[in-house]
Amino acid sequence: MPKEGKKYYRIGEVSRITGVEPHVLRYWENEFKSIRPRRIAKQRLYRRQDIQIIKFIKSLLHEEGFTIAGAKKRLKQDLRKRSTKATGGVSGDMQSVLAEVRKGLLEIRDLLD
Repeated sequence: MPKEGKKYYRIGEVSRITGVEPHVLRYWENEFKSIRPRRIAKQRLYRRQDIQIIKFIKSLLHEEGFTIAGAKKRLKQDLRKRSTKATGGVSGDMQSVLAEVRKGLLEIRDLLD
């Protein structure tokens, strides 16, 4: 796994870590919306989370024999499960709605003070 101190990794580093060629990583960015490297000065900078997703996709495609479409579905299901587990049973969409409501309530409170 990547060094613990680093937050971002360049595409060449990610390629070495995951064993996936840079041109394939760029293609996967277009196919899998979960891979979203930051772009600074035309450099792709990947987070550890991106690297984990890339490894999972590689496993689905190369070891389990999924198609791109099948891997997309499976990844979406897996990410939804993780999101629900991390938020204590509240889905990602609901989490954003709750955040909006909380923000609105705080603004009302500030107006009343």
